[in-house]
Amino acid sequence: MRSEDLENKLSRKISQITLGEDPAHDFLHFKRVVRTAKKLCLVENARLEIVLPAAWLHDFVIIPKNDPRRKQASQPSAEAAIQFLKTIDYPEKYFSDIAHAIEAHSFSADVETKTLEAKIVQDADRLDGLGAIGIARCFATAGLLRRPFYSEEDPFCSGRSADDSQFTIDHFFAKLFKTSETLKTKSGREEGIKRVETMKKYLFDFDSEIQ
Repeated sequence: MRSEDLENKLSRKISQITLGEDPAHDFLHFKRVVRTAKKLCLVENARLEIVLPAAWLHDFVIIPKNDPRRKQASQPSAEAAIQFLKTIDYPEKYFSDIAHAIEAHSFSADVETKTLEAKIVQDADRLDGLGAIGIARCFATAGLLRRPFYSEEDPFCSGRSADDSQFTIDHFFAKLFKTSETLKTKSGREEGIKRVETMKKYLFDFDSEIQ
């Protein structure tokens, strides 16, 4: 199957399950993750036959951010993805590695990445949580959860532990900056450094505007 034909089938399927209720996980999120994954795949010399379907289907089963089942979402996503790939006659020899890449992409699932392709899909998804787009996604999620932007007393967690269940900016310190340290590929880490600098510059500007 040509990669172009495969992408058309995968993108059509994903467009049917992303309802637009969560801007942080809408159809454009999938497109960005796929675009980044393809770039990393080329630089890192990985197998596109694994990376492409895994990137498109990484959140095949969407569970809301505040749902207690969220941490287990990558496993049913992997299972559902394989079932779908069977319906389009995708080669079965790739199924195991695709399933692993999907299961391992999740931050909260804490599954060890055992293949280069899994590392790429994980990096691509995590990079979408960083930089300018990561800031936008962070505040989009905060809006859905009706969470305040920051703590007036200590907006940047200088004298307290970050609590992103209470304040949006806390999420930068509780997770996002730490996420950049978990990137697995060389090219992913290089891009992560750039995006973290964008976020730090944003916080610097943010601070100047709330004083």
